[in-house]
Amino acid sequence: MTTALATGFGFGFVVAAQVGPIWLLCLRSVLRGGVMPGLAIGAGAALVDVGYALLGVVGVAALLDRWEALRTTAGILGVAVLAVLALRALRAALARPEKDGCDRELTSPRAAFLVGLAATAGNPLTILAWAAVFAAASSATPGMGAGAPWTMLAGVGAGTFTWFAVLSLAASALGRFTGPRFHRGVDLAAAVGLLVFAAVLAWRVLAP
Repeated sequence: MTTALATGFGFGFVVAAQVGPIWLLCLRSVLRGGVMPGLAIGAGAALVDVGYALLGVVGVAALLDRWEALRTTAGILGVAVLAVLALRALRAALARPEKDGCDRELTSPRAAFLVGLAATAGNPLTILAWAAVFAAASSATPGMGAGAPWTMLAGVGAGTFTWFAVLSLAASALGRFTGPRFHRGVDLAAAVGLLVFAAVLAWRVLAP
């Protein structure tokens, strides 16, 4: 069980550490609202990662592969979520200084948690990736027991949340030495990044 937990933790941590839409959202939220919104986004991301990994384990990945219409619909919904979040970040970047910080997800842990859920769920095709991860892990570590997948799922959640906790603490320390101009620059970078991720997801979903 220890091996399964450590394996899941490692996968969750490494996957979360890749620069992506949630990474960008967490960074801008901590710079604006402190550590708690960042931790809340991380908790939302960890919950969805565990859920998607579970769906991959129980066979939903095969269903997405078989039903192209379902896969396309899920992907389009993800593109829409990322595009909305990008536009909100762009609005914050272009807002007048006196209106800076108007987004509630930057200051409210509850709203940040919901944003973390929505943004992470915005790429349902990650179910396929988690299914591949679990298949590879099972092949590499045979004989772990029937309960190993569930222990590994717990490790995935812990690993994902740990990465976002590290990122939140680092961003909070950075925020002490930065001001509104830098924060608006981060908002602009997040908006561009989110739009790029939305475009990549759209290409993956719609390309023949």
